[in-house]
Amino acid sequence: MAPPAAISADPSLDALVVGGGINGAGIARDLAGRGLRVLLVERDDLAAHTSSASTKLIHGGLRYLEYYEFNLVRKALQEREVLLRSAPHIMWPLRFVMPHDPSMRPAWMIRAGLFLYDHLARREVLPGSRAIDLRRHPAGVPLDPRYTRGFVYSDGWVDDARLVVLNAVDARERGADVRTRTACVEARRGADAWTATLQGADGRRSEVRARALVNAAGPWAETFLRRHARAAGTEVLAKKSLRLVKGSHIVVPRCFEHDHAYIFQNADKRIIFALPYEADFTLIGTTDVEIQGDPGQARIDAAETDYLCEQASRYFRRPVRPQDVVWSYSGVRPLLDDAAGDASAVTRDYLIEPETSAAPLLSIWGGKITTFRKLAEEAADEVVRMLGERRPAWTRGAFLPGGDLSDWIGVPQRPDLDFERFVQAVQARHAWLPPPLARRLARAYGARLSCVLGAATRLGDLGDAVAPGLHEAELDHLWREEWARSAEDVLRRRSKLALHVDEAAAARVAQWMAARAGAAAAAPGDDRKERSACN
Repeated sequence: MAPPAAISADPSLDALVVGGGINGAGIARDLAGRGLRVLLVERDDLAAHTSSASTKLIHGGLRYLEYYEFNLVRKALQEREVLLRSAPHIMWPLRFVMPHDPSMRPAWMIRAGLFLYDHLARREVLPGSRAIDLRRHPAGVPLDPRYTRGFVYSDGWVDDARLVVLNAVDARERGADVRTRTACVEARRGADAWTATLQGADGRRSEVRARALVNAAGPWAETFLRRHARAAGTEVLAKKSLRLVKGSHIVVPRCFEHDHAYIFQNADKRIIFALPYEADFTLIGTTDVEIQGDPGQARIDAAETDYLCEQASRYFRRPVRPQDVVWSYSGVRPLLDDAAGDASAVTRDYLIEPETSAAPLLSIWGGKITTFRKLAEEAADEVVRMLGERRPAWTRGAFLPGGDLSDWIGVPQRPDLDFERFVQAVQARHAWLPPPLARRLARAYGARLSCVLGAATRLGDLGDAVAPGLHEAELDHLWREEWARSAEDVLRRRSKLALHVDEAAAARVAQWMAARAGAAAAAPGDDRKERSACN
């Protein structure tokens, strides 16, 4: 094993951020945008765990009103339209239908909750709620006929894994160093700086020094402090505890034809969502199961699958059966332990905990995707304060990479309509692209589509189709620009093509990535030299 790299007496970094989920990537982006020297390390792939295993929603959390989480709901509602404007290619408005079951909650209570939901924060893009007759509305067609009344309201959809990647891309372009498959195996605290030992996938170790350490390890935040952080030869004691709550989802063939989503009330006072997913599928989730042990080993179990199928089948005309499931996934939510007895009632709010008895330490406890930008802004405010600097916040009105469509469509108007105008512009400019591929690439890369297409003027210029609709040019882009290193990175996180390709195609992607890794190992450093002009 190679010896640790030599380090200078003065810290070369202002902040070391540990954890490449949505919080870590968002914080690294914010800090880099303020001009700080930032290193983000993630032991696996970006969004490899919780941040790619969400219900894919930008939402205020309607059900949290029942737990009087008004501050959390307001904060999330305020963020919805900020996020929708920042990246209309990976986020868009979504209308939700709640069939009314009188045995669950009375209609007046639902109307009151939706009134609050409509008015806790200002809305400019999203329409408000209203009652609907399910006997006449298209959303009533796939439902059991006993549901005759319902309500419809607005929230949003997000490609969660791409959201993380775009934050990391923006962080890098603003000067941050982003290293995936790099673990922080030890962080030793001094009076003025942290000395961290990093270990790459090849086992090689190096050391870095940073003025501040940001613990954004998600479900591992408490474990990281207890096992890997040291101060004067002893561990830095974690002052907070996390409750690890598994949320599992199933994907089944499409249960309905329209573009609305459903929110179903269950007899156990929980709710589940049924969402249109990847055109041909329906996504159903989620569960709340408290777990012990390694969050990375969490998997859906048969009882959870049965639960989701049973609850969905209470509402749909056609039952959802376990044998219908084509894919499932589980994510572990790192919820701040607030002593709630029921895992469903544990707060989804976050806590940012600074500690300045020696070199600054900032730990992130809890959080949810909808409030990631606000969390990152508050965390960055705290870091610059602890470092004795004044650097203003900047992300509220900023686009994420690919989100500024103005060069294609002119002045932005409304995010969802802007995206459709953008797709039309892409198809007009690149008429040789098959329409389904043009739309998928527009969704994934937005205005940075040209970074993938380069100078191509025909489909053959994109190289071989390694899998249907996935060409070598895109794979090369994902390797060089988005840290993709495996078929799973490409097919599950950078895209959802795993649902649309067979095992043979997936194997070809794996072979391509392995060959690319071999070429990179033979000529280290070439990837950075070849980086395309996407800035």
